[in-house]
Amino acid sequence: MGSDALPTMNDVAREAGVSVGTVSRCINGIPVKDASRRRVEAAIQKLNYRVNNYARGFKTNKTYCVALILPSLGIPFFSLLAEEVTAALNKRGYRMVLMVTNYDSEAEATSVSLVRQNKMDGIIALTYNPNIDFDASVPVVSIDRHCGESTTCVSSDNFRGGQLAAEGLIARGCRKLLFMRIGSDVASEVDKRAIGFESACRARGVAYEMLIVNDEATTLPLFRYLEEHTHAGVPDFDGIFCNTDRLALQMQHKLTELGVRVPEDVQLVGFDGVNDYVFGCPPCSTIVQPVAQLAETAVETLFVKDSAAVPSLICLPVRFEAHGTTKEA
Repeated sequence: MGSDALPTMNDVAREAGVSVGTVSRCINGIPVKDASRRRVEAAIQKLNYRVNNYARGFKTNKTYCVALILPSLGIPFFSLLAEEVTAALNKRGYRMVLMVTNYDSEAEATSVSLVRQNKMDGIIALTYNPNIDFDASVPVVSIDRHCGESTTCVSSDNFRGGQLAAEGLIARGCRKLLFMRIGSDVASEVDKRAIGFESACRARGVAYEMLIVNDEATTLPLFRYLEEHTHAGVPDFDGIFCNTDRLALQMQHKLTELGVRVPEDVQLVGFDGVNDYVFGCPPCSTIVQPVAQLAETAVETLFVKDSAAVPSLICLPVRFEAHGTTKEA
């Protein structure tokens, strides 16, 4: 290879001591022996080899691009999910095209149309449009929401997460619990957080209330509820489970404003478990979603050739993680 020439697949194969076919299989995410894959990856790094996706796509009738449709990047969970999906696709030689819809149903439909026009190889979507029309010729995997019989939904175990939140609060002495949720009224796996919470409270014989606001835009009804149920700095509840970490932090701020101490007077648990940018850990006690595993599973499912062999719902485990908004168990 000349000093100015770009490395080719043949050069990688020669450096790794494997066949060109083995290099091709590695690049395309087809299983090979671990030892061979390691040699190919080392050769790619040493030679600074870059896949020519244009030429590759011309031969295979693919674009090697996958669209990720998200409602926002302002929520840490969505941002981390985008990062992990990018990493999972890069490992397979694919690029991610990010489409942010700002919770707009028309923007979601437009994103799907753009995927069709640009002949992308698949869609991973977290959509709030219950009537979104995906093209049957484009593989689709949804996150948290069911988008038709032919689309697999990948989600965390939200029901178990709700149970763990209630059980965690009860184990720390709470006997008057409150569930708070703000979000879309579109049915999704996320709804099971409330159901799991309620089932655990009933099983333990613990008093509870449910406060659900189907509106992404405002937390005012939740703030008013806390004000009405706090008397001279003493709240009616000693444990609160919020359906996201963001909401838990908003409620913590409001409780502090009302003279309520967290966790001394009220213990708080959120849901997501995304590390903050300051301390490198979740900002509150929380139910941790396996975001990297969600992304890897979604990408892997997208490329399964026999869609009939894939279940309609793939549910991944969650865990309770205690931080500063709950007491010691």
